[in-house]
Amino acid sequence: MTVKAWLSVARINFLPLSIILVFLGTSIALYEGYFSPFRAILALIGLVLLHISVNVLNEYFDYKSDLDFKTVKTPFSGGSGVLPAGLIDPRKAYYFGILCFLLGAVIGVFFLLIVKLLLVPIILLGGIFVLFYTTHLARWLLGELAAGLGMGFLPVLGSYLVQTESYSLNALISSVPSGILVFNLLLLNEFPDLEADKMAGRRNLVISLGRGKASWIYSFLTIFVYLWIILASILGFMPLQSLISLITIPAGLKAIKLSTENYDNVEKLIPALGANVVVVLLTQLLLGIGYLIGTL
Repeated sequence: MTVKAWLSVARINFLPLSIILVFLGTSIALYEGYFSPFRAILALIGLVLLHISVNVLNEYFDYKSDLDFKTVKTPFSGGSGVLPAGLIDPRKAYYFGILCFLLGAVIGVFFLLIVKLLLVPIILLGGIFVLFYTTHLARWLLGELAAGLGMGFLPVLGSYLVQTESYSLNALISSVPSGILVFNLLLLNEFPDLEADKMAGRRNLVISLGRGKASWIYSFLTIFVYLWIILASILGFMPLQSLISLITIPAGLKAIKLSTENYDNVEKLIPALGANVVVVLLTQLLLGIGYLIGTL
């Protein structure tokens, strides 16, 4: 067992998403006049721990179901391959995932003592998404929704909530792009795994609709995110500086074009997956920067 293997099973290359989500939620709070560095750092540690947990548990259960032996590996999908290669004892990986969940839950309980009942829905849903994503939600046609909520909408809103100790309409509206973008992140990453996911008993939009129709859903949602940001900024729910996030439109159009033209060709689809990652991460990062500029 090596450090590299543990980092791989934790899918460390996906963890920047957690950092950006907390950054965005905290930036929204700062824009409204609230900021505690301690709470921001603690929220970041908690989310990273939960993100690692869901990643590791996903690796473990995919290994147990033999899915990891059937997927087509790409830089963006198909798992790390660490458990099938025997680099880590699967049981140790499982315990590691549970440990990360428990540590993240402790931080959640700490914030619960501060924020009280307002945080309960986020904590309960987050816990369900982490523990049951692979075993149940991904088999019940709820995987994309769970990802969009659990690693998009709720973390941004939660990061805002632990700063302000209250909800606001502006924060709710500003969290929507993150939910849709992460929904889309999983949706497009499911394209290469369609056959393997089907054999493993999963049910998702790509399996239910086929890659062709799913590519049009992906395209619609990508365009919808940009329209949402434009409209929310014009109407004053988000600062006009948030429009800086529109810089990623060329990458979004590239992902749309490549995914609608090459949805059945995994090799040609890989550049679309890469462009989509740029859209997901950079759009949210720029939204947070827009809030900071608006604050200054």
